[in-house]
Amino acid sequence: MTKKFRPITPSLRTLVLPSTDALAPSKKKAPKSLFSAKKRTSGRNHHGHITCRHRGGGQKRKYRIVDFVRAKENIPAKVAGIEYDPNRTAFLALLYYADGEKSYILAPQGLKIGDMVQASEEPPFNIGCAMRLKNMPIGSVIHNIELYPERGGKLVRSAGLSAQLLGRSNGYASIRMPSGEVRLISEECKATFGIVSNVEHNLRVEGKAGRRRWRGIRPTVRGVAMNPVDHPHGGGEGRSKGNHPQSPWGLCAKGYRTRSKKKSNKSIVKKRSR
Repeated sequence: MTKKFRPITPSLRTLVLPSTDALAPSKKKAPKSLFSAKKRTSGRNHHGHITCRHRGGGQKRKYRIVDFVRAKENIPAKVAGIEYDPNRTAFLALLYYADGEKSYILAPQGLKIGDMVQASEEPPFNIGCAMRLKNMPIGSVIHNIELYPERGGKLVRSAGLSAQLLGRSNGYASIRMPSGEVRLISEECKATFGIVSNVEHNLRVEGKAGRRRWRGIRPTVRGVAMNPVDHPHGGGEGRSKGNHPQSPWGLCAKGYRTRSKKKSNKSIVKKRSR
């Protein structure tokens, strides 16, 4: 369930936030080894030039070191807490392994404190358990999928996303991605059972500009409000029409295909629906 607020101020009138009922922080704080400093670049490169607009400011953050590889096989782990992470849309689960080690993983929807998870080649096929694609049942709903074995999950990691294992043949597994694309991935790659947590994230409405500033997002000026020197949409008397949608550097938007022709399509069985 999402949280709506009584409209006692203008910003609360439209504010919609995801429910935090699924969050259950552990009684003990996570060890400092699971955190690292996060330097803010404000969208600038090593020359100091802005390469990503509308970034800057925001609340100071620590980076949580997440285990995307799940290399500790056949060692059960107990879920000690479900925590919020300011650096990503999904929630994190804090695991206490039987050998004493602790780590963060992406929390699947429905995972609770006290549940047992592990990375193995055999059942159970419970949510939060990681396994190679060759050992998973056909039809499994999965996330955090590796592109190359033992390099860590790269695909399907955002809040509310999931993919499905459709079949296996010739050492490859067919995966239906959240976009609808069907893709071949080596069956030696690992994935995790379940749907990524915080499924209501797409229903979030910020309600005011200040809430965006807290997250480090600066204002965006429309191209049609600029001068011709600043944007292809700029200039003209009154409200002008007829411009092709473009970026400030003239790159077409809305329909223009930007995928490089040098990229291979041999792993794509079915393209995503446009």
